[in-house]
Amino acid sequence: MRIAIDAMGGDLAPQAPVEAAIMAAKEWPDTQLLLVGKPDVLHPLLGSDKPSNISIVETDETIEADDEPVRAVRRKPNASMVVAGRLVKEGEADAMISAGNTGALMAVGLLVLGRMKGIERPGLAPILPTVDKTGVLALDLGANMDAKPEHLLQYALMGSMYRQKVHGMANPRVGLLNVGTEAAKGNELTKAAYGLLEQAPIHFIGNVEARDVLERNCDVLVCDGFAGNILLKAMEGAADTLFGVLKGELTSSWISKLAAAVLKPNFRRVRRMMDYKEHNGGPLLGVSGLVVKSHGSSNAVATWHAIRQTRVAIGNGLIPALADEFGGK
Repeated sequence: MRIAIDAMGGDLAPQAPVEAAIMAAKEWPDTQLLLVGKPDVLHPLLGSDKPSNISIVETDETIEADDEPVRAVRRKPNASMVVAGRLVKEGEADAMISAGNTGALMAVGLLVLGRMKGIERPGLAPILPTVDKTGVLALDLGANMDAKPEHLLQYALMGSMYRQKVHGMANPRVGLLNVGTEAAKGNELTKAAYGLLEQAPIHFIGNVEARDVLERNCDVLVCDGFAGNILLKAMEGAADTLFGVLKGELTSSWISKLAAAVLKPNFRRVRRMMDYKEHNGGPLLGVSGLVVKSHGSSNAVATWHAIRQTRVAIGNGLIPALADEFGGK
């Protein structure tokens, strides 16, 4: 399999993508990794003992975090993210990964690869961490700020199939993010979507509240991009704040420091359990090719996890399965 990596996208690029590619190349010799970026920057990072299954695809442009997404994709045809998308479109790569501008990646998916037949709005579907370490697949978490009930139905169907194909769940539970569990709760969007999800060929368990997501009260969480992105940022902020407060308390006195030394392995396990890096790599479901969004601040380990998730999706035929499911609709 061949995976194109936008080596210039993300807060820690190009160092993190290159280090991750080297790690992945050594672990999976059967995978060809195409680093898309500026050769004069990438060659020194790869060194003289570059693994044979890593190659560089030359580009001379980069999409920045503050670029206007659609304009950047159209005006920078040689940007690393755009070229990576084109490799997938032309069949020279089986998937692409980028930690760059989320809006631009969405534009690449729509303008370069195009929507999958039968899909109106693609959705971004990362894994949210849970206390049992299994995680919840949530979509949409930011690709589209506005949605219709039919879009939420498609998210549910795509998310359910992703859980089956990539994570091996035979009958994933699908929940609708809402302000209460009662069927009549919510705004006009969620109330209309509820009726559609009830009739869909999925294991729909009804409305779920945000406070229960960490307990994995469902396997697929369906929401519009506006509410989903707020949920994601709130969870990330709460986790960072909590661990920051704990660190302050555990270093406030010599007794606390002694206790912290004893409990350090326990705190490390908890932090790993709640760390996005352990679940990094959210697919943009609904475009005609496998496009994976890596977290903007992904380090080498997080990017390696994205590569791992991408390999599983390719190996289990996710995109062909989705195309078969929606192609006739």
